[in-house]
Amino acid sequence: MTSLVDHGIVAPNAELERLLTGYMFLEGPAWDADNDRLIFSDIPASVMYSWSPDSGVAVFRAPSDKANGNTFDSSGRLISCHHATSSVTRTESDGTIATIASHYEGFELNSPNDVIVGADGAIYFTDPSYGRLEYYGVARETQLDYRGLYRLGTDGVLSLLASDFDQPNGLCFTPDGALLVCDTERFHIRRFDVSQPDAVTGGEVWATVEGEGDGAPDGLKCDSRGNVYCTGPGGVHVFDASASWLGRIDVPEGCANFTFGGTDGATLFLTASTSLYSIRMALPSDGVSD
Repeated sequence: MTSLVDHGIVAPNAELERLLTGYMFLEGPAWDADNDRLIFSDIPASVMYSWSPDSGVAVFRAPSDKANGNTFDSSGRLISCHHATSSVTRTESDGTIATIASHYEGFELNSPNDVIVGADGAIYFTDPSYGRLEYYGVARETQLDYRGLYRLGTDGVLSLLASDFDQPNGLCFTPDGALLVCDTERFHIRRFDVSQPDAVTGGEVWATVEGEGDGAPDGLKCDSRGNVYCTGPGGVHVFDASASWLGRIDVPEGCANFTFGGTDGATLFLTASTSLYSIRMALPSDGVSD
């Protein structure tokens, strides 16, 4: 981690702090800026939690239909992916929960996994098959014969953007508007041009995440300088905007996901197997990747 301090990414003298532990498998951290709290999921337990420095941890939603990835749109509404129901939901301002995606061309989605919101309000999500396995979901056969990347437009139209993945997972936008998507099974980060609505071009491998230790490419974010963070073997790997590897934040458990948060956006919260961790960063999020 010394190199990340030298690069001005991790704050000087910062240490990884374990905030909570004792969970089954944590995922989906998202910072709720309107309420100064973190929302995260324990997938096998089918519970979502909230945490804040002042109030500590509390149950946010139970059962959660084995929720995985979460994010907030520009109106502060929570968008969540659910393994048990193969769906994406939105929690409206009055607290009601609306299903906004569950099928494509008449077939059930596999198990929506991670989700982000574009600058135009469109929702992008990945749909691997992990949520159709025991423990992480509900064991059942898939109805689709591929695992895709989708865009849900503000008009409610769901578009399949790419389907040539082994298992698509984390995703984020870069400051220049490109879309990066993990393929967990191949240990790849792929880069797509999303300048045209309802379509993508490119898809080339932007980086391969390598190393020793538990973990695989899953959670993905950018910071304000355009550096790309991705979970992988041993922790969270950091690449510069040209895909050069800068270093790794070491995590003692397999780290599935993370997000920037805190009042200044410069605390990194990490969901790592049984525990929630945090570490202070020198740079905040880019504000469009959460």
